Amino acid sequence: MEYRVELVNISKSYGGISALKDVTLKVGPGEIHAIVGENGAGKSTLMKILSGAVSRDSGKIVIDGQEVQIQSTHDSKKLGIGIIYQEFSLVPDLSVAENIFLSQLDSHGFWMKRAHLNQKAEELINSIGFSISPATKVRNLSIAHQQIVEIAKALSEKVKVLILDEPSAALGTHEIQKLFDSLEQLRQEGVSIIYITHHLDEVFEIAGRVSVLKDGTSGVSLDVSDTHKDELVRFMLGRSLDTMFPERQTALGEPLLQVEDIIPSGQETGISLSIHKGEVLGIAGLVGSGRTEVLRAIFSADSPIKGKLFISGEKQRISSPYEAVKAGIGLVPEDRKQHGAILSLSLKQNISLSNMKEITNRFGFILSGKEREIVRSLIRKLAVKTRDENALVSTLSGGNQQKIVLAKWINSHCKILLIDEPTRGVDVGAKLEIYHLINELSLQGVAVILVSSESEELLGICDRILVMRKGAIQGELHKEDFSEENILRLAIGA
Repeated sequence: MEYRVELVNISKSYGGISALKDVTLKVGPGEIHAIVGENGAGKSTLMKILSGAVSRDSGKIVIDGQEVQIQSTHDSKKLGIGIIYQEFSLVPDLSVAENIFLSQLDSHGFWMKRAHLNQKAEELINSIGFSISPATKVRNLSIAHQQIVEIAKALSEKVKVLILDEPSAALGTHEIQKLFDSLEQLRQEGVSIIYITHHLDEVFEIAGRVSVLKDGTSGVSLDVSDTHKDELVRFMLGRSLDTMFPERQTALGEPLLQVEDIIPSGQETGISLSIHKGEVLGIAGLVGSGRTEVLRAIFSADSPIKGKLFISGEKQRISSPYEAVKAGIGLVPEDRKQHGAILSLSLKQNISLSNMKEITNRFGFILSGKEREIVRSLIRKLAVKTRDENALVSTLSGGNQQKIVLAKWINSHCKILLIDEPTRGVDVGAKLEIYHLINELSLQGVAVILVSSESEELLGICDRILVMRKGAIQGELHKEDFSEENILRLAIGA
């Protein structure tokens, strides 16, 4: 068989630390080939080498039977290789259309024909099943819509090989299905698709073959029809995943948080909800339904709270995130890199920021011994994989960065924790640890409000689920009514 892509014995080291060691991957034309593995297994590094963003130390790259030298992203584009990174590469102050055709603007002549550009962008976005105004600045889009722009940008050039790194992480069930339909259409046109994912269900839905990377080395590569979910987990983790979600032993306390007619930013409809001590309340809905905006409104992240908010029966006046934190509310945002952690600071500094009072004396000096003790305890508790507490957060994998954001709020001893997409871009092993952590916090009496695009996640960890549609709460599900079908029916208004 002649392969479209052959990566043969690829190795890459950073400062003596091996990221990839003799990794081989072969992908045929018109094939969707999934790559799975834990965070830090080398998946993204391997794809960056194929796309020219990173140079390999050794090994060879073969495209359509010919060995090629890929020294830059320009080289890979000339060979018909497109990539959609997990971390977006969009220019926030340019429009949707300008971002999509950024690398092709010089092909439109001396003057930019903006109307023509917008029309082409709109047609391209519509062709993959979405509707986004091409004139909108990217900074004003949701994370999900930014992901759609990234996909459209990659498809704007004729590609023979399309690499997608966690493309569904920010999308809801409905949007993911549209994405899969587009990928299947490309596959039928002969495009080779390399699909990196932590969602094993996606592997079995769209991929023909799957390869496992573990600790920077090649694992098994096999037909999807010849394996099953538990076997893939064993190849990835070296152990079986007996149960994904911890058993919930719900013992709800007194009502803790109550909001009445709180109005999220950009919306006119008031939202009311309540949650008890020790309860995990899920919020479901399609992308754009207003889930994230509700959490940000409770935290007063966009503007002072409009409406009434009560904690333990007492009315609170919260006009800023600072006052929300003082009232015992924490927020783990959807975009951990931009809003959740300060990547250029150390783990120790990130964790300590939320509760400086606990580690300073009466003169305001930091008690370094006490700070170190608290931070190391949280790093152990959350099983964060790091050199030590002085490592920069930017050096951690996505799953470990998420744990640091969670550690920050655990350190603040908050009573109410708002979590937006808790396991976005996180591998199976880290997901399991995060689910157990949420469960443990609830057993300690913390009220957790959880927004997630994964129905399975909501069904597995929550005590109750609210479903949103068009900025309003469409319905409420209790344990006895939990099902993906009921969530979807409410989400689409059926």
